[in-house]
This record gives sequence, C-alpha cells and structure tokens, in this order.
Amino acid sequence: MNPFHEFTRAITRRYFFAAGSHAVGWAALASLLEADPVRGASIGGKGSVKTHFPGKAKSVIYLHMVGGPGQMDLYDYKPKMQEWFDKDLPDSVRMGQRLTTMTSGQKRFPIAPSKFKFARYGQCGMWVSELLPWTAKMVDDLCFVRSMYTEAINHEPAITYIQTGNQVTGKPCMGAWVSYGLGSLNHNLPTFVVLVAKPTNTEQVQAISARLWSAGFLPGEHAGVSFRTSGDPILYINNPPGVPAAIRRKTLDGLQKLNEMTYRAVGDPETNTRIQQYEMAFRMQASVPELTDLSREPESTFKLYGEEARKSGTFANTVLLARRLVERGVRFVQIYHNNWDTHANVAGRLPDQCRDIDQACYGLIQDLKKRGMYDETLVIWGGEFGRTIYSQGQLTKQNYGRDHHPRCFTMWLAGGGIRPGTVYGETDEFSYNIIKDPVHIRDFHATVLHLLGFDHQRFTYRYQGLDQKLTSVEQPARVVKELLA
Repeated sequence: MNPFHEFTRAITRRYFFAAGSHAVGWAALASLLEADPVRGASIGGKGSVKTHFPGKAKSVIYLHMVGGPGQMDLYDYKPKMQEWFDKDLPDSVRMGQRLTTMTSGQKRFPIAPSKFKFARYGQCGMWVSELLPWTAKMVDDLCFVRSMYTEAINHEPAITYIQTGNQVTGKPCMGAWVSYGLGSLNHNLPTFVVLVAKPTNTEQVQAISARLWSAGFLPGEHAGVSFRTSGDPILYINNPPGVPAAIRRKTLDGLQKLNEMTYRAVGDPETNTRIQQYEMAFRMQASVPELTDLSREPESTFKLYGEEARKSGTFANTVLLARRLVERGVRFVQIYHNNWDTHANVAGRLPDQCRDIDQACYGLIQDLKKRGMYDETLVIWGGEFGRTIYSQGQLTKQNYGRDHHPRCFTMWLAGGGIRPGTVYGETDEFSYNIIKDPVHIRDFHATVLHLLGFDHQRFTYRYQGLDQKLTSVEQPARVVKELLA
C-alpha cells in the first residue's frame, strides 16, 4: 500500500483535528473561492485569474532561434574588428574561458569580422545588419538586450536552460509555468501551443524534442500541445472513416467513466489530466480546423507577412498562426526555427535564416498593433547562446564559421509592457565579454513573469520538499526594470 494512504487510514480523528487546527476551514474556504493555495490565483477560466499584481501582458509569443544566432553578424556591431582580421583572439579577452570540443583543439583562434554591412536605424539609433531590412524598420518598437549570458555552452543544456530555468531536463518550461499561472481563456483550445517551423536551409538542424515543452512536475495539463506543420495539425484530430461524431462522443463517455473509476481507486492526478485532455481533444475537432484555415485572411495579411505565409510549415506561416492562436485566447505560443548553428558557411546560411524570419517578424508586430493586441502580447526573439568572434575552421574574407559562445548574446522583446526603442547592455569590442548591464537568463525569466503579473520569488510550486521556481531556488534573479515601459 502507498505509505501516505497507510498513514491516513491509521490516523485518529482526534489527532487530525488537533494537528490540523484551522486546515479544514481553510480547505473549505479555498473550495468556495476556487482558489489555488500555491499561487493564490483562482482557476475558473476567463477573467478569474488573480496574479500578484496587474500584469501588462496577457499572452506570450516566443520565437526561439534554435542553434544560437551570431550576435556580431546581426545586432552587435563591431567595426574595429575589421582591423583584426585573421589576428589571434588575445588571451586577455578570452581569459581562459571554456571552449567547446569543436574548437578547443584549434592551434589558433583567428578573428573573423562580420562580412555584412551595418547601419543605424530609428530614433534609438540601433545598429542592424543588412540581412534584416524589415527588422530595421521597426527598431523603435523593439527592446534590444545585447548583454544576455548563460553558463551552458552546448545545445541541449543551453536550450533546456533558457526554456526551463535549469540545464537538467525534466523541469517545467516557461510556457507550462505561464499556463499554470494564468489558466485558460478559451475552453476549446490548449493554453500552451508549440509550433516547429521548417527552415529554408537545412544544412545543420538541431534535435528538438518534446522535453522542451514538458510540464515537468506541474500538472500534465500544462504541457505544450504541439501542432504539426503539415497534414492534420493534430494527429487523429479527425474521426476515422465510418465513425460519426456521436459514436466518438459515446466512446469518450465510456473512457471517462473508466478513468474516473481508476482515479477514485488510485488517486493519481495524471488520470484526471487524461480525462481533461480527452475532452479537450474532442472540442478541438471543431476549433482547430477553423483556426488553421487561412483562406479567409485578406490579401493584406500576406502582403504584410510575405508570400511564404501561405506555405504550411514556413516560419512566416507559423507566426501568422501564432497571431491567430493568441487572438483566440491561447496564452503561450512557442515557435522553434532551426539551423542557426553556424559552425561553417555563415555567408551561405545566415542570409537564408534571416530571409525566413525578417519580414514575418515585422508583419507580426505590425499586425498585433493594427488589431489592438500589441500592448497585451509579449513577443520574444532569441536563441540559447551567441557565437564566437573567432572563426571555427577555415577563414577567408568571404566566409567563416563561428562556435558556441555563452558569455554574451542578443535578444529582443516587444509589446506587453516592454519599453520600446531601448538598447540595453554593452559588450567589449570583440563581442566576447559583457562590460555593461549583464542580464542572466534568470533575470530574463523574472522580467517575463513580472510583465505577466507574477513576483518570481512568490510564484512557486511545492515539489520534492522545495518551493520550486522558474528562476531557481538557489541562484539570485532580478527584474530588469530598465526594460519595462
């Protein structure tokens, strides 16, 4: 028998009331108020969420560039590096910092200046690469953080870290925390949706697994629901041939009764989650086809996002779907765009990557503004780390490669309470070390939670004897108030 069940059978009523004091009263009050004692928020659906304070954002669209974009080729302009072409990175800059096994065996670390031209844009004067002409048009809508850093140097721990706050897999990701904290706005769609875009160039794609959108120790209902980018968006969303909706409904009713019997006998919360997910799947049979049907979008939408938005699975298409999801009440949309791991052929691959995302990101921001959704939707763009200023492999004036670099990288945020036209943080002339206003990924997480109305110190879930947090129970984190409107 389960030890807890054994204990509850043996305990006397007198001991329970003596030890529990006012626990029964509190439990009754909580049930009347539909309150969650862990987060202090009611869970009754639309309009019922109680955050720690009023949040500026009500939903998030997180655009993750898998592999780590090279900051010095996109946003972190370092003109002096032109004088350093093929010269060795000084030891005084590297300072013995960790290297990956892909370049640790190199005899030299030759400087590779960016081959791309830069110009300043907007009132904020942000430097932007020629590869991102559409992004350059909207710099005054964005908040650039050029001083992000992490301890993780390889992809799996690094992407796990920035998604879940821990390098070890198994913890809830940010989307699951947001789902848990804010609850649902649409009874017929998941609270947290994941889309994996197909890059035009596929020279070096990274593995992307469902561990990244896991609920971890949170209730399973808060895990991300992955929408496929070709075929049916959800596997088995349609009934099999010859099975009408009435038969499917009867089948689910029978499954629900069996699962309820199991839940009463065992008490496993995952059984209850399964019941809810079956019901959600049934409701999605009606809501998802309408969601993914872009035929009613006006021509102006495709002029804004680009013609690629018509093609299923492209980044532009997934970003347009993200807007439609948020418009229908989905709280958190995570988009992964692969192939940013430019160990070689930066000249050939980076332009393809930027063409995939540039106009689509511009279109998303303008579309949110036009629809009155911008102020309540937080948009995040970035990777899991940056790239090295020195070249990996062969170096020429026309081409080079770059290794992983966790010590500094650039991300941008927009909407949802973010201060527009902000350029925060500064790196040294090699884009190798931060010299002003460092922002750890824990600070990034704390700031995102703040924008949603949560104090990251109090937003916890009791697990394994600890009040677990997205921002870690051991390390400090701060809200970067300079980024807030």
